Amino acid sequence: MKQTKGTIVIASDHAGFEMKKELVNFLKNHDYEVIDHGPLSLDAHDDYPDFVKFVARDVSRNSESLKGIVLGGSGTGEAIVCNRFPSVRTVSYYGGNTEIITLSRTHNNANVLSLGARFMSVEEACSIVSHWLTTPFSEEDRHVRRIEKIDSLHDFLT
Repeated sequence: MKQTKGTIVIASDHAGFEMKKELVNFLKNHDYEVIDHGPLSLDAHDDYPDFVKFVARDVSRNSESLKGIVLGGSGTGEAIVCNRFPSVRTVSYYGGNTEIITLSRTHNNANVLSLGARFMSVEEACSIVSHWLTTPFSEEDRHVRRIEKIDSLHDFLT
């Protein structure tokens, strides 16, 4: 049995549907196990929270071992949904300077990547996903401390 590099949970809305299909193939071809939370068919009237919530739930429950990718028109709404879940740290990307991807991993240990499918090509998305997945968390004390503070915020509300 072939060893995988890890498990990626993925979902989109209608705007990210075609790119999601391409990314699923890309990830599988690069030895990742992929769990696709939909949609499984194109529906121009779907709502992104109905799909991306499953990615956020899975990552929230397994924040140390799973990574998620969500896609929408801009990726903003999808990131907002995901960041409502405990221990989920989502970065949005829709093109431009890739340093934000590096910092999202090295400083924030981002475990969900939200992509704006209307603002990039499939090739750009594959490149960013690869970069994001292979960039390690720095594990510097100051970054660990900050993530612990972020993760404790849900206790602050109760």
